[in-house]
Amino acid sequence: MDARSDRNAIPLAVDLDGTLIATDLLWEGLFILLKKNPLYIFLVPFWAAGGPARLKQAIAQRIDIDPASLPYRAALLNRIRTEHAEGRKIVLATGTPRKFADAIAAHLGIFDRVLATDGLDNLTSGKKRASLIAAYGDGGFDYAGNSRHDLQVFDAARNAIVVAPDRHAARWQAAHGAEAMPAPKPTLRTVVKMLRVHQWLKNSLIAVPMVLSHEYFNTDMIWECLLAFISFSAVASAIYILNDFFDLALDRKHPTKRNRPFASGALSIPFGLGAIVVLLAIGIGTGALISLEFLAVLGGYMVVTTAYSLSFKRMLLVDVLTLAGLYTIRVLAGAAATGVDVSFWLLAFSIFFFLSLALVKRFVELRTTAIPPGERIAGRGYRTEDQEIVAQAGMASAFSSALVLALYMDSVAVRELYPHPWLIWPLAPIVLYLTMRVWILARRDEMHDDPVVFIIRDWRSQIVVLIGAVMLVIGGW
Repeated sequence: MDARSDRNAIPLAVDLDGTLIATDLLWEGLFILLKKNPLYIFLVPFWAAGGPARLKQAIAQRIDIDPASLPYRAALLNRIRTEHAEGRKIVLATGTPRKFADAIAAHLGIFDRVLATDGLDNLTSGKKRASLIAAYGDGGFDYAGNSRHDLQVFDAARNAIVVAPDRHAARWQAAHGAEAMPAPKPTLRTVVKMLRVHQWLKNSLIAVPMVLSHEYFNTDMIWECLLAFISFSAVASAIYILNDFFDLALDRKHPTKRNRPFASGALSIPFGLGAIVVLLAIGIGTGALISLEFLAVLGGYMVVTTAYSLSFKRMLLVDVLTLAGLYTIRVLAGAAATGVDVSFWLLAFSIFFFLSLALVKRFVELRTTAIPPGERIAGRGYRTEDQEIVAQAGMASAFSSALVLALYMDSVAVRELYPHPWLIWPLAPIVLYLTMRVWILARRDEMHDDPVVFIIRDWRSQIVVLIGAVMLVIGGW
């Protein structure tokens, strides 16, 4: 018997979570469940008290998964397909609930048998080992696994394949000289993508009240703005991570979002949960150094943005109004941090200006998502036929923001603040240039999916914004 025939006579058992897929369906299922109804969070501790199997089954009974969207480990999957085509028996042996395991097996079509968690019998570690030995004998199977829960199964297998190992499995592999299939290690860039550091630029809006009050050289206010920026950035990153957890299935269907760290499996959900705790501690701790008023605004931001992640983002128009409000909250946070009063004019301008940019974001999604007429974009409240009304509303909001700015510049408040108010009149056409250019590029399909980030990064927009800032400074002298 040649080597290939000898190998094919022995079945290959493959673990699922962390091995065949670069994620854990228990954690994913939990967030799918909470997205379905956040009130389930109060039942989770009671299910967990009944043991891991009880928790897994309770979640599996209430949700479904999409096997096609999961982040499979390509190298292992290709190997399994090849060996299955050559006649080798392939077994899916997993602690995942049978409902999920059967769905994945049916989708892939390469498993001859599925061993999974049934009822309250959690098929991991010793129980998985016992099931495989009962079916194929001690040393009568090969096994591919990844974690400390697989060590007992490795010991009972004829050959072990250690896939993307945790530190326990890595030590076992090194000690026994087993075959290894390592996965790329997360890099600093991966963590930066998780935090969405580029989105921190939005928090520069915190400095707007200080700038408009002409306190450019007030070191106390500059320090308070810096602390507020750090606080908001940390909290925002924590919410972005949480949002990623709820949108895993949707992100994996998106042409670019599927490369996000959690959607791709580059980072684990437990790692992200730890990061959330650290980020919230930094954000709230830094905010406590500023004032109670700032903490109140920060708390409001956390509540609204979490509600947006859980529900508002799927509601027609409510989503863009919420986004505009979240930008305006940053301005209010700057006012709370520095003690500067915020005028009605500034809030009105902010709402219309950022509503226009939020509508750009939805317009771009409608332009770039291939969906048939009458159907909504996944996770949104919009349909293809909404493109024109979204564009019209966005451009109307852009002109409204310029109108509010023009009326403000003819107000008594401006004449009191600016010795040369005529110097700031060009701000109105500057705002129109920024917003109309964004809309034209969106129509040309040349717009980044986040127009705020685009304006901050675009050199033409930077020049125009700089000209406006110089006019504000000169007009106030």
